[in-house]
Amino acid sequence: MILSRIEEMKPPYKLTVKILKLVALISEKIGEINSAHLHKPPTELRKKNRIKTIHSSLEIEGNTLTIEQVTSIIEKKRVLGPKKEIQEVKNAIAVYDYLDKLNPFEFESFCEAHGKLMNGLVESAGKIRNKSVGIVKGTEIAHIAPRGEMIKPLLSDLFDYLKNDDDLILIKSCVFHYEVEFIHPFIDGNGRMGRLWQTLILKESYPVFEFLPIETLIKKRQGEYYESLGQSDNAGESTAFIEFMLEIILESLEELLNIQNVNLTNIDRINLFKSVVKGDYFTRKEYLKNFREISSATASRDLSYAVENGVIDKFGDKNKTRYRYK
Repeated sequence: MILSRIEEMKPPYKLTVKILKLVALISEKIGEINSAHLHKPPTELRKKNRIKTIHSSLEIEGNTLTIEQVTSIIEKKRVLGPKKEIQEVKNAIAVYDYLDKLNPFEFESFCEAHGKLMNGLVESAGKIRNKSVGIVKGTEIAHIAPRGEMIKPLLSDLFDYLKNDDDLILIKSCVFHYEVEFIHPFIDGNGRMGRLWQTLILKESYPVFEFLPIETLIKKRQGEYYESLGQSDNAGESTAFIEFMLEIILESLEELLNIQNVNLTNIDRINLFKSVVKGDYFTRKEYLKNFREISSATASRDLSYAVENGVIDKFGDKNKTRYRYK
């Protein structure tokens, strides 16, 4: 099975009716999220979801710290617990804080992220393995990973697919996640890296994914997660895993849309509008048009706050006033 996989330049999968339906539904939900100004969720929600993500991802890998303990570590409070597990949380925080500096399409970034994620946990943090490994579940070998000398060529093909193939980014993110699990490029931390990198790939096109707690839903359906990986291994293609992960993505978007009475703060609005206008000049009227739920006076207060705090520059006066983000 591994030899036939290596002959494939493009990771194999079938485009099923289920995949097409899920992609259409996800695209629809992303449109709704953008309309509701949730593509960059409010600050408190982002913080809460980041904590859930870190806790769930590590819990999947056997970390026993509670969500309260993870929160305390994020808040730099002292926590009693196994040293290794505390280090895992600190590393995950460091990686998620570093997301904006990572390039999802670069192999070097991939290794750099693993170095941060596994710092102090394994000697080979950030380095591709050079020996053979097998994944054991219970008393049985569930998966024999490709040999050490195959890793670099496989990853090279995988990154080439990610950068250059015409597949939709939603599908490519799922394919990449599965292939990392299949190739098992590192001695440890491959599951964490697969989930992290899928988030990074999706975030590149859809900012909302940076703060969606997808890992929380994977943890809730952990049995199905591993089952879909096993099905894909047995089939020699990632179809079953793609279907499962698209279901998870859709569910996470629906959960975000189901949040009632989300109140954006002035800082939330200011940050959101930056992603709309980028470096262009804009007027108060254009700002107000983007946030129809606020009054003209509130818009003026938002912009005054942003000017006073050095976020935007103000040009002109009265009805000729224009603004631009620094």
